[in-house]
Amino acid sequence: MNLEQVFGYFEYEFMQRALISALVVGLCAPSVGVFLVQKRLALIGDGLGHIALTGVAIGFLTGTAPLWTTLAVTVAASIVMELLRSHSKTSGDVALAMMFYGGIAGGVYLTGIASDKGVANLQQYLFGSLLTAGWSEVWTIVIGGAVVAVLMLVLRPWLTAICADEQYARVSGLPVGALNLLLLVTTAVTVSVSMRAVGLLLVSALLVIPVVTVQQFTRSFKATMFAAMGAGLLIAGTGVLASAVKDVPPGSTIVLIGVAAFVATALAAAAVRRLRRTRRGHLPPEGEPLEVELPAKA
Repeated sequence: MNLEQVFGYFEYEFMQRALISALVVGLCAPSVGVFLVQKRLALIGDGLGHIALTGVAIGFLTGTAPLWTTLAVTVAASIVMELLRSHSKTSGDVALAMMFYGGIAGGVYLTGIASDKGVANLQQYLFGSLLTAGWSEVWTIVIGGAVVAVLMLVLRPWLTAICADEQYARVSGLPVGALNLLLLVTTAVTVSVSMRAVGLLLVSALLVIPVVTVQQFTRSFKATMFAAMGAGLLIAGTGVLASAVKDVPPGSTIVLIGVAAFVATALAAAAVRRLRRTRRGHLPPEGEPLEVELPAKA
């Protein structure tokens, strides 16, 4: 199959919609994920993905578009989680576990009440269904993704500060609580927007994989963020293209390509480090932290 045949798939409108949606998600998800990885909250996408099942089920039950009910439920859950983490004795990992269990149970329970049709429709949200997205859904994804990406870029210095040293950021006068809450809310928006692209069970992959892939070579927070956004864009676009060629679901294809990219990059980075050790004749310092830029005191 030549390139002309491959790109011929994109003459179809449903493939154009799938590509646009995937590229937007591939761009915006790592812009949030870079902060989650630095704060060791890489699994928050999974937690919100599970709680989003309840939002989808509420949409089926009420006859409302699942995207909006999912957005409402995940945003509410992210707020509750941050309040529990910061104002109670409940640690972040316990709150996250509650989201896992409660989200799955609530989703399955409410979907069962909705009807057998609801159970069947749930599959496209669990594993993604880009090819069936209409233009209205595509525009929702584009607008939501653009808002998330712009917000992360504008607030990057302040979010970087709370990721590097939360106590120092607090002493500097930054609204640490509000910024933490904003980060979780934008994660909830990203999960809701991404569910049509890769599915709720795989959404954490686009939040994390592009970030940890480029971290093998980047050294500054700024470089990591922009490189991760570029990598996410490339992984998502390649996944849609490969799925068209092989006639397989685009969501799982995107994730597998992302994992393959991480493995290849990790092996290449290991080879580069070994070569440097050989040339220098000694071991380089391990655990080299990312360089961060702190904003001026308020």
